[in-house]
Amino acid sequence: MRILPLLAVLLAAAPALADDDWVPPVKDPLVLKECGGCHMAFQPAFLPARSWEAIMDGLADHFGEDASLPADTVRTIRATLVAGAADGERSRMGHKILRRLGGGTPLRITETPSFERKHRFPDRVWKDPKVVTRSNCPACHTGAEKGWYEDD
Repeated sequence: MRILPLLAVLLAAAPALADDDWVPPVKDPLVLKECGGCHMAFQPAFLPARSWEAIMDGLADHFGEDASLPADTVRTIRATLVAGAADGERSRMGHKILRRLGGGTPLRITETPSFERKHRFPDRVWKDPKVVTRSNCPACHTGAEKGWYEDD
């Protein structure tokens, strides 16, 4: 009968483990098409709404590229990103990100304290031809596009 208390402990811990490893994946077809056409369509929960607003306002110079889109497309993508943002109602892990972020408005997930805390690797890791850039999540997290960020 000792198995039942152990099972109860494991089940109670399961949501906490899932919160650390799983982020709701992007499912919106327009976001997947427009954002995912150049890079992984990053999960909105990694940034607060104010960051997504700033990113969507700056598409004409999106990290050195012109990613301008029609106004109706921008509105739709913005709504999806803001709804799923770290400070949005649907975010399960947002409180952790926001607590570490303070009041900042990062434009890159890779420059958030949460990312930097978990990705303290030597330069050789980032220079690996399979990785190339810090924003290439799938290079190390093979389930990243599905929202899984367990240590692979």
